[in-house]
Amino acid sequence: MTHRTCPGRVAGGGPGWSHGPVTASDTHRAIEAVWRIEAARLIAGLAGLVRDVGLAEELAQDALVAALEQWPESGVPRNPGAWLMTVSKRRAIDLIRRNERLQRNLAELGHRLEHRLESGEEQPEPDEIEDDLLRLVFTACHPALKTDSRVALTLRVLGGLTTDEIARAFLVPEPTVAQRIVRAKRTLADERIPFEVPQGAELAGRLSAVLEVIYLIFNEGYSATAGDDWMRPALCEDALRLGRVLAGLMPKEPEVHGLVALMEIQASRSAARVGPSGEPVLLLEQNRARWDRLLIRRGLAALDRAEELSGTRGPYTLQAAIAACHARAVNPEDTDWVRIAGLYEELARMSRSPVVELNRAVALSMAYGPAAGLHLVDQIVDEPSLKGYHLLPSVRGDLLFKLGRREEARAEFERAAAMTRNARERVLLEQRAAAC
Repeated sequence: MTHRTCPGRVAGGGPGWSHGPVTASDTHRAIEAVWRIEAARLIAGLAGLVRDVGLAEELAQDALVAALEQWPESGVPRNPGAWLMTVSKRRAIDLIRRNERLQRNLAELGHRLEHRLESGEEQPEPDEIEDDLLRLVFTACHPALKTDSRVALTLRVLGGLTTDEIARAFLVPEPTVAQRIVRAKRTLADERIPFEVPQGAELAGRLSAVLEVIYLIFNEGYSATAGDDWMRPALCEDALRLGRVLAGLMPKEPEVHGLVALMEIQASRSAARVGPSGEPVLLLEQNRARWDRLLIRRGLAALDRAEELSGTRGPYTLQAAIAACHARAVNPEDTDWVRIAGLYEELARMSRSPVVELNRAVALSMAYGPAAGLHLVDQIVDEPSLKGYHLLPSVRGDLLFKLGRREEARAEFERAAAMTRNARERVLLEQRAAAC
């Protein structure tokens, strides 16, 4: 996936470009930038009107095609987002008038849209845009959809990625991603999923699904499941952008800020996590001077905000607090491993997750010695959910190595290398096995 940037301003002081000759390629680059910035707002606004995410995306794509046809000749308009919305609404009116199956309701909607256009209401109020975006977030991450479909649809309609980009990011065939997106839209339409933000008790459950999708996207970028690359930074950027948008839309939800804090702090290490040849660099071996201090400051501020909003830390806020312990340590030996072990214990009581217990074992080994960590690992070594999890033998191998049990450690590293689907990680594990 290529690195994406979204300039805040595309056109200058005239109806098109204001400085120097403009080529077709310049205009196409401008259209691409505008689409990255405006796509989610555009689709959200249209979905709020037509109550169908799939149809809203089709209408937005029609407007994009119109821009590709017209802007090279006419220039980029002063307000490209409003231009795209106007064209999309006109397409919606045409579609509504042609659709005979829903004559009464759709005719009413068509008249309402036409009235808004004729009265000059081309651009919704900022609060209306935020409401539509929030509804789109919760619709794209609806529990009625399978997790992989939620991820694909979220990246498509909120992240602005193409089907090809999503496929390349997750190393799956493009038709597979396309099918997931089509299936997700069909499910939303067939089950008449309301385009709304849930209220009351339902909000907490639905919000956890939204946060899970965003963090799944981030994690796949931070530690790629498969393929030749250790990281896919563009996915981390997409997840961070979605998290920041959600924090702006839901400023009083502590776990939203907790997730943003966690991603900001973890992303701060990105440059130090990869060596000159693309090889993985483990946490304690990283050059901390290469950690991004701006991202760390943002992350710590988001963590403070999350803790201010709630007296009880949720799972993302707890993980962010753990990440903050590393971020505050100038040198690896300055890390407060006792505090980290305590935070993992608190997280384990909340989540009852074997993966959390595995991480707690690492923290215990750093705080109290490898024997303490190995004792906990051996309690979960037969856990069914960890049967194919390569980090279990990897952690166990490391602890055995530190205890001088080299042959056992080598066998664990070899087993972990055989399990992982990431080529870079496999090489690292094979090297550790050889070092035994």
